[in-house]
Amino acid sequence: MNSNVNRKHKNSVFSVLFSTPEILRELYSAIEGIDIPQDAIVNINTLSDALYMNQINDLSFTIDDRIVVLAEHQSTLNENVPVRLLMYIGRVYENIVNREKLYQKKLEKIPTPEFIVLYNGKKPCPDFQELRLSTAFKDICGLKLSEDGVLPLELVVQVYNINHGHNKEILGRSKNLTGYSILIGKINEYSENLPIEEAVTNAVKYCLEYGILTEFLKRHGSEVVNMLFEEITIEEIAEIRAREAAEEARTEGLSQGLDEAYRNVARNSLSEGVPIEIIQKITGLDMETIQSLK
Repeated sequence: MNSNVNRKHKNSVFSVLFSTPEILRELYSAIEGIDIPQDAIVNINTLSDALYMNQINDLSFTIDDRIVVLAEHQSTLNENVPVRLLMYIGRVYENIVNREKLYQKKLEKIPTPEFIVLYNGKKPCPDFQELRLSTAFKDICGLKLSEDGVLPLELVVQVYNINHGHNKEILGRSKNLTGYSILIGKINEYSENLPIEEAVTNAVKYCLEYGILTEFLKRHGSEVVNMLFEEITIEEIAEIRAREAAEEARTEGLSQGLDEAYRNVARNSLSEGVPIEIIQKITGLDMETIQSLK
């Protein structure tokens, strides 16, 4: 497999669109259904070195130094988001908390975390659902928990479907989120009958014609087309290459054992950042086996 599938951190259209305190305030107000005061301080603290292919955290910011929000734009449903965000939030806190104060006796208050995923993929998804870190925990049968059954560690991710026809109230409160939803929706619609590059170009033209995200699209021009093309095709490319390797593995498997051949595909795919759910679909290996190959 070609290592070019991996990419260094690049901006997504979502992260560029929602890159100012004013628009972030609008976005968060829309999701929460409340008005964030104009004097509330919004600080962006997105980590720029989260180099997971198609798994880049799009937005991380604090509001009035009270809330840490991690918002991810996701085109595919990924059940590993809570684990990824657990690792990510630790790094965010490292950047915003004074380490020296953690060794003093007095309690050091830290921003309260909130985890949000905005989903706009093609596969069906409810308007709202929660993903929990505890779902990923291995079976602890026989081990004693507290009497109330509360786990010592949990992380809850709120997933909102922002496709057209879903969460109308949220979209109605944010002009920019509505525009983004329409843009991605048109790309998905056009891509049914057109090559992805034409679908992206036509979707941008549609939005400009109907006054959707006009200022943003004019300001960033062809950059938007290039970003959208890369965002949408990166996972498709990864899946194609994984399938090609799997086909080779079927042939090689005649002599070395098909299971081991698929394990090699999984190892190589993991090293190049292919999402685990794609590896699982291509190889047929269970999640635990794939995790053990890291």
